[in-house]
Formats: sequence, structure tokens, C-alpha cells
Amino acid sequence: MFALSVCVIKRILRGSLLGVGLAGVSMAPTGCGGGGSIGGTTPPPVSNPALRLSASSFDFGSVPTGATSTSQTLTLTDSGSAVLNITGITATGDYSLGSNGCAATLAVSANCQVTIQFKPTAAGARTGTLAVTTNAAGSPASVTLSGVGVTPVVYTGSSFGVIVMAGTFAVTGADVKLYATGSTGNGSAGMNLLAVTVTTDATGNVTVPATYSCPSASAQVYLLATGGQVAGATGANLNLLMMTAVGRCDSITAATKLVVNEVTSVAAVFALAPFYAAGGAVGASATNLTGLTNAFATAGSLANPTTGTAPGATLPANAASPAARVDAVANLLHACTASAAACGTLYSATTGMTAPANTLDALFNLVKNPAANVASLYRQSLVNQAFKPALTAVPADFTMFINYTAGGLNSPSGIAVDSTGSVWVANYFSVASKFTPVGAPVFANGVTGAGLYNSYGIAIDLNDNAWIPNEQPVTPAGTGSVSELSPTGTSLAGPTGYLNGGLNFPLSVAIDPNGTVWVVDYGNSHLTLLNSMGLPLSGANGFTTSLFAFPVAVAIDGNHFGWIANQSGNTVTKASPDGLSFTNYTCCSGASGLAIDQGNNVWVANFYGDSVSLISSNGTVTSAGYTGNGALIRPQGIAVDGAGNVWVANYRQSYLVELAGANSSAVGKSLSPATGLGSDAGLLEAYALAVDASGNIWVSNQGNNMITKYVGMAAPVKTPLSALPKAP
Repeated sequence: MFALSVCVIKRILRGSLLGVGLAGVSMAPTGCGGGGSIGGTTPPPVSNPALRLSASSFDFGSVPTGATSTSQTLTLTDSGSAVLNITGITATGDYSLGSNGCAATLAVSANCQVTIQFKPTAAGARTGTLAVTTNAAGSPASVTLSGVGVTPVVYTGSSFGVIVMAGTFAVTGADVKLYATGSTGNGSAGMNLLAVTVTTDATGNVTVPATYSCPSASAQVYLLATGGQVAGATGANLNLLMMTAVGRCDSITAATKLVVNEVTSVAAVFALAPFYAAGGAVGASATNLTGLTNAFATAGSLANPTTGTAPGATLPANAASPAARVDAVANLLHACTASAAACGTLYSATTGMTAPANTLDALFNLVKNPAANVASLYRQSLVNQAFKPALTAVPADFTMFINYTAGGLNSPSGIAVDSTGSVWVANYFSVASKFTPVGAPVFANGVTGAGLYNSYGIAIDLNDNAWIPNEQPVTPAGTGSVSELSPTGTSLAGPTGYLNGGLNFPLSVAIDPNGTVWVVDYGNSHLTLLNSMGLPLSGANGFTTSLFAFPVAVAIDGNHFGWIANQSGNTVTKASPDGLSFTNYTCCSGASGLAIDQGNNVWVANFYGDSVSLISSNGTVTSAGYTGNGALIRPQGIAVDGAGNVWVANYRQSYLVELAGANSSAVGKSLSPATGLGSDAGLLEAYALAVDASGNIWVSNQGNNMITKYVGMAAPVKTPLSALPKAP
């Protein structure tokens, strides 16, 4: 009767679990009868561990000497009947472990994962071996590693044209430079590729000669234009600094003509803000080329670098144009680029941690403080409207966002990002959606079948497979399943999804770095643990405790423990992976969302309490409720970015809230105003949010079948999210 009642309620609420507030039902696992032998002389069965590896060899292909390859993942599984002891995992040659999610022991049927990287020290074939030492027969087990080191080849660029404009006015005598992005960290200095100085002529034009070389054909490059005299002005404008995000070096041909103006500057700084430093430096760590590349792609969707207009040519057809916001900010900049006398107003209104000294730094401060001095900045944008369409009323703030539809979105709920920056979305009504990093649907109508039905949660494993719990699959009729979809949308769990392990209205899922999949079953207040092949690790009926009270969310900490949010109680439960230990923390009011930060602290979104609680890594309830200046209204989705700040989506309000993280001197302080951030995006019943490696925040909106990307607002996070958030 309980399951039927919940199902009826769920259908009435059109997929919204929030606000039900039903008490959980605790059920002990069903015992299993023991077997026996015939007669008294049969010896007891011998239990032995056994190691199964997911691959016997890895080929890393060709990698430039000194560069680090993309990681490859090896899964270790105990396929025996006793605990596997792992005493060593080592790599030889030019190979090393990227990450090691394997503890000293591995339970029967459990698995864990390690990643391997190749960094050739010389050109030519390079071989190595990964050895896994255990207490299993045949130890050590080995994996053959191969790859080829190649001498880095610089890419000789083509001559191309550039025109520098301030609105509709040509900029004469502007100094134009072409940079390759830095590679030693966010905001690291780029490499000036031009050995000669090139300046614009009386028409704002200049030809960049083919005397430059990029570090590689795929190196991301950008243009900076400094100073120069705007047509009609009485002298040079030393405040003028504008940018165009070009993209790959080999995208430039002899026919290329690029524009540098206020619109391209807005697109570049918003999209590249997590990688920007004062004066126009753009760089990322060598391990986050994907995030940086995707950020350049986002800039290209905001503005077209060959026309200097918004939106960009790569903005997908399913996206709502951000042109009015881009143009409004471009007009704000134009007041300063067209007349140096107007720059004081811009600078005073955009002074953040440091006062800006040029137009790009002023723009960067605006991106980092989008809710400051909004009305005065909007008035400044009306002084000279060189770009249209522009905003026609004072915005709530100057956040930049893009809304996306299509792709099968139908009451979207869980949202997650894979290693390529693609975004997966679980939908309540029988479909999974996937979008490219710039928001184009990968599957026109989404993925259907595979057991998908009444889905809320989603998590991506280290192989970029999407795991989605389904409350009550149609075929076969039952009490739940878990789907596993490959990056190409193929079901890895058959036509029904995984059905075993006591699944009973599964709602939320999280994946441990060792590959264990944790699933919350709210129908019977159980936990189901699966291995990477979908086999139960928690027995036939899952784990349970009387401490559960309508559990609705799960997150994994850095010690492989699961944290479970009890929506009907005022508690969060910490569970050990063997199901033998459960600890409750009284902290919350309608706990509905969980996020764990870099320090193993647990952040809880309190749906009924309109607040966020914090449980420290030592188990102390640090705060029973940060309110975000009163901006938290039925908070549901919660995520931690690469800097440790906490982002919260309100189910009953149309904006985001940012809180200072546990490493701040003012923990829990609201970094957003009482009106939140980004309300102009029209969030409606925002269920979940995720941060990508470009620093974008993706939000699923159940109420309008839409997902929203807030551009460059957060500190980048390594994806897929694997337990604790890490900077890429």
C-alpha cells in the first residue's frame, strides 16, 4: 500500500517528489536459509579471492614528448569468494597512475578503478607494464602498456586579417597581438605568437603575417587589441583593451577575417572568466584542456568572431539567443571605448577586489560581481547603443545564461557532466537527454527504453556511462530498476535496466571512485549497492536501518562512506559501504540535496527549512541552517565548485544562491544578494545543478522542460564528478 500511495502522489505532482513529507518505512533485510552437505564428511567449501581485470593491455597511441596523455581506466574486480587484499599497484616505463580508487581490500564481487597516464620521455615506441599485486592466485597480474612518443610539431600559422572596431567606429593605431593560452594554471600568461608589432590602419584593419607558430594545431588562441584612436576622438584611448576568442590555431586560414570589438570582448570574458587574469591573460592547467577548449566554444556561441555580432554562428537551434544581454554589456563597454572620459563611471561601478585599469578588467570585475550597481551600469549602457537588440529594462543582474530545450526533455530532474563536457539529464517521463558542451542535443528525441521511467537521479561513472534510477519501470512492472547508458546511448543494462539488489522505488544515485554505485530506495527505506556490472553488493534486499526516514538523496565522501538525506526527518545518515554502520546527524529540516566538498564536509539543502546545513568532516554539525540572506526558498539542487564555494538552486524561486565554502574566513556567508543570482533566466522548479570543467553551472528545470547554462560563474570542476569535487 505504501508504494501504491507514493506512486499516486507522484503522478498527481507530475514528477515532483518535493513537499510530500511522508514517513519512511524501515524494513529489515530478508534472511536467507543456509544450506548443508549430505553426510558428515564433506569438507567445507574453500574460499579464495580472485582478481579480474577489465583489460589486459592499453594502447595510448601517439603523444608528444613531455605531454601527458588522456587517462585510461582499469577496473579491478574480486571475482572470487573471499576478500581480495591489494598490496601494490605499480606502473613502469613512461607510465604512471593518474588516480587510485582502490583501497587495501576489495570485497567479494566489489570493484575499484585506477587510471593510467602516458608521458613519453623520448620519441619512438615506449612500452611499460602495470602490475597489480594481491593475495589471489597468479599474482602479480599485469597489463601491457604501449604508446608512441612523437616529437612535438609546432603549427605554422596562416596570414589573416583583423579589424578593430569600437561600435561602428574604426580604431586606428591599435596594437594587435595573437596569443596562445597559458598552460600552467588558471589565468596563467599566454604566449605572444607575434615577433613583430602590428597596428591597425586608418580603417581599423591590419594583416597578421604568417610568421607565427602555434604550440600545436589544436592550441587555443585569442586576439588582444590595445589602445588606438577611435574615429572622431581627439586622441588615443589608453583604456581600450578588447579581446576575441579565436579557438583552434588551425581554424585560421588565409581567407580568415576576424573582428575585435566590444561584443567579442563580452563573449570572451564571460566564457573564459574562470581562466582569465588581469590584463588579458588566459590560461588553464595542462590537465584541463577540455574545459578550456569548451569555454572557447561557448564564447563562439555567444558572439561570432568573424562578424563581431551576437549570437555566435555555433549557437544551436534549440538555444534561446543571449544576444540582448551580450549587446547590453557591449554597449556598456562602448561608452568607455568610444570616449575615455566615460571610463571613470564604468570603473567606479565595477571595482571588485581591485580597481580596473582597462575595459577588459572592468568587464571581468562585472562577471565576478554581476549584481553590483546594476541600475547605474544599465543607465551607462544606454549612453550609446551601438549594438542591438539590447536589454530594454534594468536586468536583475548581469549574469550571462543560455536556455536550452529539445533533446527529449520532459520534466528534467537529475543533471550530470561527463569527461568531455557533455551534459546528461534524467527526465521523469521515460527519457534520458544528452547535450554537447554548447548545448546541442546529441539525440534529437533523447534515449528511451532501457527501463527509463519515473527517473530523478543521475550519475556518470569514470567510463562516462550514465546511471539512472527508475522508480517504477513499466516493463516489467515492478518496484524499480537502474539504467546504465553508454556515451552513445546504448543500454548496458539490457532492455529493463538492472533489477536486483532489493530496488524499491530508487530515487538517487552516486558513484564511488572505486566504481561502487550507491542507490537510495525510498519505497522501503533501503540502500542498494551495485558493482560496475550492475551486480548487487548489498545482498538480495539491500541495506537498511531504522534511522532512515524517507531517504531521497545520497552522496559519497572521500572515505567511501555514503551520506543519505532523510526528507521526512531532521537528520542525515552516514552509512558504511559494508552496511554494518549507520550514524545519524540531527541537522536539518527536509534534507533533499547533498554535496560534499574538498575537505570532506557535508552540505545539505533543507527543502522545508529554507536553508543549507553544514556537517564538518569530523561529524560536528557546524550550522543547522545558512539562509543565504533569506534567498533560499525550498532549496533542492546543491553543488560545490572547484574553489569550494557552494551553489544552490531553489525549487520555488527562480534564481541561484552562492555561499562561501568551508575554507572561507566567513563560512556559509551568502556571496549573492537577497534576490539571488540569475533570476532573469526564468528558472522554474529547478531540481538539480552541476558545475563543469569550464566553470559553467548547468541547471535542470522541471517546470518548463528546459536546462539552463550560467556561463563562467563558478570555479571549474573535474568531471565526471567522482566523490569529492576537484579542480581539473
